[in-house]
Amino acid sequence: MKFPRLFGRADVPSVKESAAAYTHVMTPGQPVWSPRDYAAFADEAYRRNVIAYQAVNRICDAVASVRWLAFRGEQELIAHPLLELIAQPNPMQSGAEYIRAKVGYYLLAGNGYEERVTVAGQARELYQLRPDRMQIIPAANGLPEYYCYKVGGKKVIFARSPSGAFDLRHMKAFNPINDWYGQSPVESGAYAVDQHNEAMKYMQALLQNSARPSGALVASGDTVLGDDAFQRLKAEVQDQYSGSHNAGRPMILEGGLTWHEMGLSPTDMGIQEAKNSAARDIALAFGVPPQMLGIPGDNTYSNYKEARLAFWEDTVIPLVDLIAQDWSAWLGKPQGIQIKADYDQVPAIVDKRSALWDMANMSDDLTINERREMKGYDPIEGGDVVLVQSSQISLSMASEPILPADISPALAKALAYGHDIK
Repeated sequence: MKFPRLFGRADVPSVKESAAAYTHVMTPGQPVWSPRDYAAFADEAYRRNVIAYQAVNRICDAVASVRWLAFRGEQELIAHPLLELIAQPNPMQSGAEYIRAKVGYYLLAGNGYEERVTVAGQARELYQLRPDRMQIIPAANGLPEYYCYKVGGKKVIFARSPSGAFDLRHMKAFNPINDWYGQSPVESGAYAVDQHNEAMKYMQALLQNSARPSGALVASGDTVLGDDAFQRLKAEVQDQYSGSHNAGRPMILEGGLTWHEMGLSPTDMGIQEAKNSAARDIALAFGVPPQMLGIPGDNTYSNYKEARLAFWEDTVIPLVDLIAQDWSAWLGKPQGIQIKADYDQVPAIVDKRSALWDMANMSDDLTINERREMKGYDPIEGGDVVLVQSSQISLSMASEPILPADISPALAKALAYGHDIK
């Protein structure tokens, strides 16, 4: 005879985990390789392309300029070891240098790997690790079993601690076709990077070869090339005279062939416009307004001020918030600390906030507390009244103002004189 289960079901799992995660793993315990070549991304985009180089640097510098804050609940902490750690993460890097490396790796590879050194359970140092040297080794449950960092013939294993945490943090961009590695913006802008680089190579080769444009080979008279001669000439043209590296190279002709220049300049061929178009696409891939990079032909924003504000709101702030949440979960949660960014000192945000304040001060249909809320202040007692400017009060009303019965004396005086209250 079976007795009914009174306190639960047998099929309820004892461990909290995804039911589908294990399907991501083909060979548990074996490394999952990144499907892309990070070194090629870094070389072609950052080292050889001025647009991608400057776009990455603009984002890195903007994020590095942000001041970080620590909170325990709603209370801001003036000083805390985590803030000191962010300001001086390791003996070789300042906080700004560390942030630049962190953001740079993330933008170029779509992955960022951060190592922490703990002493007595407290994080004392932070290091950035190159993404191309890291391998993820999955477990059977679809989560990382450990991380392997390889340099030459040496390797370091980052395994889970007894508490289940890693001393390595993997921050990755969204990748719709890979379960383990993030997608770099360079991958989306790869065609634009290649087009821009090829345009630069073409113009450089054109200058090095007397700036002579292409033309046509014309057979004179009744000269007819045989199949062998035609194929040999075709192969010679492709190997020795085609491509950006051979642009403008003089040709040696034989067999009654004559060279006729076509008179096409780089402008006629649209090289310059193609180059600028590719530059705008590269800037778009990284989320940097082209106007901030000096790319001609883009009038999306009426002025540089608007472009800078859009750059902060659309690109920098989301990335800063991502880093803050990642640090809070990895470094702050064990200590009950939340890391946040201080945007009060960002010039682009300050300008927008100043315009918002002016709009609040000039409004005649907002209560005092509504104005204070727009400015980021807490409400005050008796502030749920509309503030009327003195210029809106008629002379007959000014002698005997009509005030709410429950208003405080301080607010009554302010209303009478038309003053704003913070």
